[in-house]
Amino acid sequence: YFSESDGNALCCKDSAPENGVETNQYSSVSPPASPVAQDEPFSTYFEDKVAIPDNVSQVFSFRKLWAFTGPGFLMSIAYLDPGNIESDLQSGAKAGFKLLWILLGATIIGLLLQRLAARLGVVTGMHLAEVCNRQYPTVPRIILWLMVELAIIGSDMQEVIGCAIALNLLSMGGIPLWGGVLITITDTFVFLFLDKYGLRKLEAFFGFLITIMALSFGYEYVLVRPNQGELLKGMFVPYCADCGPVQLEQAVGIVGAVIMPHNIYLHSALVKSRDIDRKNKNEVKEANKYYFIESSVALFISFLINVFVVAVFAQAFFNKTNIEMHMHCNATDSPYANVFPLNNHTLEVDIYKGGVVLGCFFGPAALYIWAVGILAAGQSSTMTGTYSGQFVMEGFLNLRWSRFARVLLTRSIAITPTLLVAIFQDVEHLTGMNDFLNVLQSMQLPFALIPILTFTSLTSIMNDFANGMVWKISGGVVILVVCAINMYFVVVYVTALDSVLFYVFAALLSVAYLCFVGYLAWHCLVALGVSCLDFCGRVSNQPAVFIEEQSEYDS
Repeated sequence: YFSESDGNALCCKDSAPENGVETNQYSSVSPPASPVAQDEPFSTYFEDKVAIPDNVSQVFSFRKLWAFTGPGFLMSIAYLDPGNIESDLQSGAKAGFKLLWILLGATIIGLLLQRLAARLGVVTGMHLAEVCNRQYPTVPRIILWLMVELAIIGSDMQEVIGCAIALNLLSMGGIPLWGGVLITITDTFVFLFLDKYGLRKLEAFFGFLITIMALSFGYEYVLVRPNQGELLKGMFVPYCADCGPVQLEQAVGIVGAVIMPHNIYLHSALVKSRDIDRKNKNEVKEANKYYFIESSVALFISFLINVFVVAVFAQAFFNKTNIEMHMHCNATDSPYANVFPLNNHTLEVDIYKGGVVLGCFFGPAALYIWAVGILAAGQSSTMTGTYSGQFVMEGFLNLRWSRFARVLLTRSIAITPTLLVAIFQDVEHLTGMNDFLNVLQSMQLPFALIPILTFTSLTSIMNDFANGMVWKISGGVVILVVCAINMYFVVVYVTALDSVLFYVFAALLSVAYLCFVGYLAWHCLVALGVSCLDFCGRVSNQPAVFIEEQSEYDS
């Protein structure tokens, strides 16, 4: 059982029947009781849960799939945020079609990790931040919360800046970067309160934004007409001919952009929005099945949109130089010709320059449609990022605030650094900032991947739905590979800074960082079955019997 006073995990023990009634072992893990009685029920995102049809007897039902549809698509938006779009276009411009297989593999790995997140939420009735709050001691729990908040802030900055760039392009430079940031922050508040009109309406709005992205980037794809043979070869042949350090770094960047730490926390919370009887094993099993199908469909659509962007820039701008872009923009009387320096260096593009080169080569319509797609990507991912911040703060800190206060706080955390960047940074020179934010999020990946594998492997939490040996081994290998790839990305970035002072600071930071990752890994290895490491008997892997009232068990 879980301690209510400090969140530490206690060893499980058999529970005697209460009043002669044996408690069902598939009921959810009960959250700790609030120390202060509340006069009003706690208002949260899941105020009204979506009902699941119970009169369907088929093995597969589209009615039930439709009822479960929503959380996976909200989760998939993180695979379409401006940081991912920028990674896609840079991949196409620097490596052509050769790294599409990396994008495919990263998306599949992402799907497997999202499956673990969804199962945790479905089986326990709690999201990952809540489980971390109950399983880890106080100090590690606070450190973990701070690391996840850093990841959310980094992602949020990319998303808000992406929206601001889109508004700048749509207004032909009339809306400055800082003005776009303020507009994005304001309209995000408005859109976030759509859930007051019903969860399904909010999910439909996100579906509308994904449709806009598909149509916008699909239009660019049809306009450019990429070579389909080269596209399929790049997607299914895991090889990169004549690739060097630039392409290798880009491949690492793709993995880091696709698999985002805060998205694991988000998905484990979103699945709580369906009305599932967790005392019924069959209903839990069915929910896991339909959520996996829905997530697969959602990530397939997001993969196609990412392929559209990679293919457009691979076909039109692979191996192009800055001077070629400058001359072509001049020839078409584009006002953006000066964006590209007069040198023979390989073209370096970001989401701003990406829109510019599309406008130069394919006309103003291509630029505006690109900007609309970026705006939809940034706005939708900003909203889901804010939800991630709410869930993380509620889970780790056990907050019981009003809806407005929670949105205001989580939205405000990223406002100051984002505004500072927008005020002091030129819209034409933001690629360096995006590289830094990608490194920041890469460093936070272990703080989502290790806990999700740990808790989904513990029988004391998941009962019959705990990971089997295949999932434990494959999950451990995947997490190890993903973390190693992203740490390589961090090392490449740090060494490129060429500063002795920064090297010393990075070395000291790395020691503390690796010690904490080692602590989480220790818990994870015990959960995976390496019982010889459980020196103090702190991590129990015995089946738990979850009950609704825990007051009789003191901490």
